[in-house]
Amino acid sequence: ESGGLLVEPIRMEDSGDYTCTAAGADGSINATATLTVWIRTFISVPPVDQRVIKGTTATLDCSATHDPRVNISFQWQRGAVPLQPSGGRVSILSGSLTISQTWSGDIGDYTCTVTSQAGNQSRSARLEVIELPHSPRSLSVSLNDSDSRSVLLSWVRPFDGNSPLLHYILELSENNSPWKVYTSEVGPAVTQVSVGGLTPARTYQFRLCAVNQVGRGQYSGETQRLMLREEAPSAPPKNMVASGRTNQSIMVQWQPPPEPQHNGLLRGYVLRYRLAGLPGEYQEKNISSPETNYCLLSDLIIWTQYQIQLAAYTAAGLGEYSTAVTEYTLQGVPTAPPQAVEVTAVSSSAIRFTWNPPPQQFINGINQGYKLLVWPEHSPEAVTIVTITPDYPGSRLTGLVVGLRKFTWYLGSTLCFTTPGDGPKSPPILLQTHEDTPGPVGHLSFTEILDTSLRVSWAEPKDKNGIITGSEGNASCEERALANSTLQYKVTSLTSMTSYALEVAAMTAAGRGVATTSTISSGVPPELPGVPSNLVISNISPRSATLRFRPGSDGKTVISKWIVEGQRDGKEEEWRVVYERENREKQPDVDSMEIPDLLPFTLYRFRLRQENIVGSSPSSTPSRMIQTLQSAPDTPPNNLTLVTATQTSLTLRWAPLPVSEYNGSPETVGYRVCVRRADGRGEERMEEVAEVRGQGSGVSGQQSETMLEGLAEWTDYQLKIQAFNSIGAGPWSNTLTTHTKESVPSGCPVNVSVEAVSSTRILVTWSPVPEMQRNGPILGYKVLYAVKDCVGAPSVWSVPGERSVSVLLGELLKYTVYQIQLVAFTQLGDGPPSPRTLHRTKDDVPGPPVRLLFPEVRLTSVRVVWQPPPDPNGIILGYQIAYRLDAGDPMRFTTVEVGSTARQFTVSSLTGDQAYVFKLTARTSQGWGRAQEAVVITTERRERPSPPRKLSVPQGEIQSRRLRLHWVAGLTGSSPLRYYCLQTRELPTGDWTSHSADIPHNYTCVYVFYRLKPFTSYKLRMLATNDVGDSNYSKETETVITLQDGRRQEGGREGGRRPSEESVNGVLVGYRLYYRELPVNSTPSTVPLEDMHTLEHTLCLSLSPLGLSVSLSPSNCVYLSPAPSLPPQSIRVVPVSPTVLEVTWDLPPLHTQNGLIQGYKIHYWQGDRQNETEKVTVVFVPDTRVRLVNLTCYTSYLVTLSAFNVAGDGPPSEPRGAKTLQAAPSQPSFLSFSEVTGWSVNVSWGAPSASNGVVEGYRVVYQPTQPVQGVSRVVTVEVKGSWQRWLKVRDLTKGVIYRFSVQARTVSYGPAAHCNVTSQPLQGTPGSPMEMSVTKSSSALTIHWSEGDAGAGPVIGYIIEARPSDEGMWDSFVRLLPPSSRSVTVEMDRLRSGVGYEFRVIAVNRYGYGEPSTPSTALAALWDRPFYEEWWFLLVLSLIGLIMILMLVFSLLLHGHNHKYRSCSTGKHVSTVEESVTLDNGGFTALELNSRTLNNKSNFHKKNGTRSPPRPSPGLLHYSDEDLCDNYNNGAILTESTTLTEKPADISESEVTDSDCEDDHHPKHSFVNHYMSDPTYYNSWKRQPKGLKGLSPASGYEECSSADGAEPYYQTVVTQHSSRTPVTGFSSFV
Repeated sequence: ESGGLLVEPIRMEDSGDYTCTAAGADGSINATATLTVWIRTFISVPPVDQRVIKGTTATLDCSATHDPRVNISFQWQRGAVPLQPSGGRVSILSGSLTISQTWSGDIGDYTCTVTSQAGNQSRSARLEVIELPHSPRSLSVSLNDSDSRSVLLSWVRPFDGNSPLLHYILELSENNSPWKVYTSEVGPAVTQVSVGGLTPARTYQFRLCAVNQVGRGQYSGETQRLMLREEAPSAPPKNMVASGRTNQSIMVQWQPPPEPQHNGLLRGYVLRYRLAGLPGEYQEKNISSPETNYCLLSDLIIWTQYQIQLAAYTAAGLGEYSTAVTEYTLQGVPTAPPQAVEVTAVSSSAIRFTWNPPPQQFINGINQGYKLLVWPEHSPEAVTIVTITPDYPGSRLTGLVVGLRKFTWYLGSTLCFTTPGDGPKSPPILLQTHEDTPGPVGHLSFTEILDTSLRVSWAEPKDKNGIITGSEGNASCEERALANSTLQYKVTSLTSMTSYALEVAAMTAAGRGVATTSTISSGVPPELPGVPSNLVISNISPRSATLRFRPGSDGKTVISKWIVEGQRDGKEEEWRVVYERENREKQPDVDSMEIPDLLPFTLYRFRLRQENIVGSSPSSTPSRMIQTLQSAPDTPPNNLTLVTATQTSLTLRWAPLPVSEYNGSPETVGYRVCVRRADGRGEERMEEVAEVRGQGSGVSGQQSETMLEGLAEWTDYQLKIQAFNSIGAGPWSNTLTTHTKESVPSGCPVNVSVEAVSSTRILVTWSPVPEMQRNGPILGYKVLYAVKDCVGAPSVWSVPGERSVSVLLGELLKYTVYQIQLVAFTQLGDGPPSPRTLHRTKDDVPGPPVRLLFPEVRLTSVRVVWQPPPDPNGIILGYQIAYRLDAGDPMRFTTVEVGSTARQFTVSSLTGDQAYVFKLTARTSQGWGRAQEAVVITTERRERPSPPRKLSVPQGEIQSRRLRLHWVAGLTGSSPLRYYCLQTRELPTGDWTSHSADIPHNYTCVYVFYRLKPFTSYKLRMLATNDVGDSNYSKETETVITLQDGRRQEGGREGGRRPSEESVNGVLVGYRLYYRELPVNSTPSTVPLEDMHTLEHTLCLSLSPLGLSVSLSPSNCVYLSPAPSLPPQSIRVVPVSPTVLEVTWDLPPLHTQNGLIQGYKIHYWQGDRQNETEKVTVVFVPDTRVRLVNLTCYTSYLVTLSAFNVAGDGPPSEPRGAKTLQAAPSQPSFLSFSEVTGWSVNVSWGAPSASNGVVEGYRVVYQPTQPVQGVSRVVTVEVKGSWQRWLKVRDLTKGVIYRFSVQARTVSYGPAAHCNVTSQPLQGTPGSPMEMSVTKSSSALTIHWSEGDAGAGPVIGYIIEARPSDEGMWDSFVRLLPPSSRSVTVEMDRLRSGVGYEFRVIAVNRYGYGEPSTPSTALAALWDRPFYEEWWFLLVLSLIGLIMILMLVFSLLLHGHNHKYRSCSTGKHVSTVEESVTLDNGGFTALELNSRTLNNKSNFHKKNGTRSPPRPSPGLLHYSDEDLCDNYNNGAILTESTTLTEKPADISESEVTDSDCEDDHHPKHSFVNHYMSDPTYYNSWKRQPKGLKGLSPASGYEECSSADGAEPYYQTVVTQHSSRTPVTGFSSFV
């Protein structure tokens, strides 16, 4: 209606020019307008509500969408206040508001408004800043009256940090231990809580913190330390054990209750006990020391069981008792004898006891049995004891004692015994054993022997066994009863020349005794028996041998006894009776007996005689010398002496066994020492000591010794010793017990506990050093304590007494970490320290802050600067600055508190040109400390101070280590002085060093003592400091010289050395000695100097005017006499054994001893290795002899000696040298094999690592590990010299494992090195060469072969072996040939003519020898020989020689006969002629025919004698034991030897018997015994190698003339072809 245009809704395309035309009657009019359409501006990303954590950045986003053609702007408001971005903490970027470092002041509603031509819009959001909750306030703690083990905590709810509290965390600290969480579930609405489950008598602190969404807030302040009330212990002592100590005491031991159950400070223990099982009251013992953990209950009843309980107590009362333990007192001996004892004789040799046991209450232990005691009436020492076990039923006990003498009066008694010992004996009862038949009569003899009668005489029996009532005789079935007084009887009515057996027996009431029998022929008086002959020893064992003999004549009566006499160790020894055998059975044909009770490994020869009724025959011809076999020693060493050598060693000395008690070869004898701890801990230790040759002879005074090292200190050890040889060990000696010397402890105190009880005191507790580590009586403990990381020596707090287990350290630094260690000490010194324990003293209020300065002072403000207190005494929690006008009220201060990290603070609103007093105080958890006070003037006119003036050191105030410095203060520069700084300089070349930088400003003099030295020149200077800065240094003082000083920290005796220059402390002018007399064997103790004598020596030891230069501890004694001035004299060093040198000496001259010699020091070392091997041993008077033991064998040693007295050591002697003896070497260093084949091996070995002497040779022994065809051969080869350390062995059996052992020999053989090898080619060796053949020419032969399998490696060569047809043993013929060889030519002259040879080839590679090729066919070695080697030439030459020999013999016989006839015609004595004829055919032993002292009569007598040459006895042959095993025949090793030894020609004819064919040089066992018991005996009979055919002597026999008055004629006939001579290689005798 109005003509307006309405566009709705409008769009962008509606933009344009619009024309409105109005038309009317009057015409039309138009108007044009432009319509512009804009997009409306609106906030597309409005801000949202946020919660941010305090300190973080908050960003409120605000983005608007608008038409690009219009400009927009953003405005932010907090509440109604517009925000103006400052570029700092608040910034607006692209409409977003960013606030960094948010805090509680940023909380509020924020509105974002966007304005533009296209429209405006506003949006709002809420910003919340949350933070950690504050710490709870007013935290307090109080005891809970209703529960002694809980406390009540209360607090004020803290600010929650704009976030609801989630819960509280409660922590506690028990006894100043680290904080631990008690509970984290305290509700947020709670402000009071009960804390339970605490331990009585402990101190507690609590703290609390709140937790919200942000996290855990700060802890509240700690409560005051609150101690809970003490209670009685809630647990009994633990590990209580009781053990009977004696029969009237019990030892009770325990450990304290667990520490959490102490409930206070233990005051002691109550021990109660009573008889077990009885309702009686307890007896109690109060142990008032809580450190005591044992108690001895005494005056108890013997062998009674007790019930024991223990409880601990505190000041609050007695805790609960432990579970009862029961224990018996130890057994005692019975106090009453057996009752109703009856003793009766039941036979002639037995007594019966019957008795009742003692009353049970008097046995006092476990009845172990009864002892029946019987002894002859007049020989109480010959007691026979029979033990009866108490296991008989019933109350009446019975026992028999047998083996008593017949018809003898005895006393009998009985007793009861327990383990500790015997009870009293019952009253003795006298009785007699029954009568019995008597023993045989003695000395039966015959006299007046006629054809029809004879007289018999005898003596009374030795064992009458009763009252002799008569005797009875029996002669050929005729008996005669005779009176008891008759000791002879004449037998009549005998038949002439008839043998009669006569018996005589004594009689008692018990009957006829043993008859003594003899045989005699009537009319033929008995004679002495004949001499036994043909003694042969066999079945030789260590302690017995069988003697076979040909009995002599019986002397026409029965032989009653044989007596064997023996001669030991040589023909010069005395003959002694070694065995007697009675012929009780009257055996007529005894020809052998066993000789018992011989000594092992002893040379014996025996002779025999026999006795009959007439007497004893002469002794027989001695048997051959035999040696009994070896046996283990029978006795232990005696005269044992055990000496403590050092803290870790003992010396055992003993008398060596005599050689006669070795029971074996001296080379194998040694001693074995067993040492073990007496307490049973650890293992037994065995040490073997070789016998020293020459010491085993039993000579009085000789001793062997050994040192046992590596023992524990101050420990009881038990030692015993036994001898041993190659057979075994003998019995152990008695056990000796001793202990090693005292030493320093090897362990430290254990269970070290440290607890701070205040800010300056720490309680240290510990347990004693373990028993095994004490090494002596513990004299006390030392606590070593020092500030952690301190480089200086720790402080020492000594606690005397072994039982001390705690100490309270005082005067410590507050709130400081200390490192604490404990050491135990004995008389010899300190043990090792315990592990370091770190602990901090409790905190305390701090000291005053330092360096309080005011660097900026204005009229109305000052800036205060400071440094933390040097003694914070805890964690600094903050500082308090207090100030006031100096002229104002002294009690009215303005205070400001700042944090713990603050070091400066500006105080404003002051009045200009006024003096203010400032106080600065630090705070720890224990409160505020002392204040540091200073005055400052609020003015701007300030400058540096002037230096101090008039520095001076008065002479009277100068001391040795300190002085007093005076000065006058300079101008302050309108700013108060704060402090002075002092510097010193040591003249002449020292630098200026700061001595003290904190001298208070109000001082005008000070003592200077730090780092000053006595008798030293110094200069000093100072500067002053105010708030502006430091002044210049003052003028230097005049030179100041400190005084001399005689004080010095304690030291030991200096041994006459002059003190070092640093310790003189002045001009040394003399010495002063304090001394006192010490009682004998007393322990030095501390004595005041005023109680000691003083000696001032003004000549050699003049007096220092300032005092004693070195103060001596009382444990180090100073003696006034000088040391000896000369060494010991006549020093002799003699080797005793391979490990012992004996040193002897004489005293120094008397005038050079300078007092009483106390002992000697012996230094010894090896040759030129003094630094590495020197040792020292000390010998005390009166000894002038020492044995240096445990030395190295066969080594040169040097020895020096010095004497010492109370003043010190004298000069050493000149070195004396000696070399220890040789000993058996060690085993060879290695044993290896090479060239191993199926039949041979090359053995090589290394020299022993310790030769212990000059190696003279080696012994190689080998044998198969398993018998081969039932035979196990042992082959022994001796290799002489030390240079050859290899051996080629050729007699092995293929595929057999052999065990080789090699021993080196010096004075004896050492231990063997062992190794096994299999006699077959090694794996990887080549195979057999192929196509073996041999071709021969007139002068040479050629061996051909082809290559076989090369094995695991290439062939490196070939070996040719040959075997002659008459030898049978393969031997190397051609050594290693090149690997390319396939043939080799050998000259024929290398072979023996006429002998057939076989050849074979062996290939060799790096693995060894391979299998041999197949042997070639036998090839005879024949070549042309010169005529003089032809058989016919040799035969002609032999015939010519034989004819010449026969002619020479014939001429000599004619000449002899003519000479004999001439001698007979003149009656003159024939002169002595000696002829020697040697026959040798090259194949047998050369024989010699000797004729000496020819006599006509004896010559013909012997020619016509009828005695034939004896058959060779096996006793004539000597065989080596090792011949059984050796079969070498190639000359490399000769192990087979057969020797036939002819009998010596100096034996009379009467001695030439079958038993005499063995001389003293025979083997120690018989031929028969050896070869019949040896399963390999047949191996000894083999053909002798050719090279030995001329070495075996022939067998011979002798004949002797028996013409009276003629000189004996000796003729030795040695034959080569007699069938009676055994030929080498055959075992039969024809």
